[in-house]
Amino acid sequence: MKKILIYNSGGGLGDSIQLFPIIISLKNHFKRSKFYYLGAHANHFRGKLKEYKIDLETVDLDLNYFGFRWWHLLFAKHRVIKKKFGNFDLIIDFQTKFRNSLILRKIPHTLFYSKTLNGFFSSKKIKSYSSDHLENLSLFIEEDIVKVDFKVNKLPKEILKEARRLLPNSNYVGFSVTQGNEYRKKSWSIYKFTSLANRILKKNKLPVFFIEKNEVDLIEKIKNQVPSAIFPELNSSLSCPALVTALASRLNIAVSIDNGVMHMMSLANIPMIVLFGPTNANKFAPKNKFTKILDSKIIHKTKDINSIEVDEVLSLI
Repeated sequence: MKKILIYNSGGGLGDSIQLFPIIISLKNHFKRSKFYYLGAHANHFRGKLKEYKIDLETVDLDLNYFGFRWWHLLFAKHRVIKKKFGNFDLIIDFQTKFRNSLILRKIPHTLFYSKTLNGFFSSKKIKSYSSDHLENLSLFIEEDIVKVDFKVNKLPKEILKEARRLLPNSNYVGFSVTQGNEYRKKSWSIYKFTSLANRILKKNKLPVFFIEKNEVDLIEKIKNQVPSAIFPELNSSLSCPALVTALASRLNIAVSIDNGVMHMMSLANIPMIVLFGPTNANKFAPKNKFTKILDSKIIHKTKDINSIEVDEVLSLI
């Protein structure tokens, strides 16, 4: 296959980071193929995530929210796409909305993979679709695609060196406390986080908070309640998701709500405790054997994430 197009309808950094293992595995399998990216939003792989060096050629159609407007159906069939990009050997649809898949399928291609409506739009049928895209794609192309995880040591040397400078010791416990998208209330109380941080201090562990520099009031609030708290990003001129991943590799364990930083830390393949309330843990939680999930819907029968108690988190640490 010479040209493979990947479609991602999610707009957050976490949505793109979740695709890392799949894209790395595909690029490892199709070593001679050129990979293209079409998103409903910006191509973060060439933007905020560029330090991870997962390069995908952007298919720029000069359209906002591609796939989310019915009139895009006409544009997808337009000869401009054919003239500019030609025919794609394989289009991979990483979402399951009927409208988006229908529109995407109009782009010229040879093979089309999609889980939407149990593979209704796919150009080849397989017996059943699991939650694992690589497993499905292996059946779809009738070749075994080996899963390849992201390796932290592939990050730029200056970022790894900076992480070692900022967190030179051991016994660090990381905390990610802020949600990037306000459409759902999925933040655990900051007072519970600070209570947890103070209790791990008594166990000779050092609390490390991952918070953007512009969150001045929140940082001051945490400093007042946990004077020993470490904010590594405040002491660095670097600021990018890759630094968060490098810093996470220095931790013993991390505690996070469902947010972009959770996905950045998960790339370090460290033990994590992730807290879920209104969002779907099966869909968004990191997929590694070191992750433990505390889901308020399961343990307390409510979507209120603050029903999760400090002792329940501490017991897993």
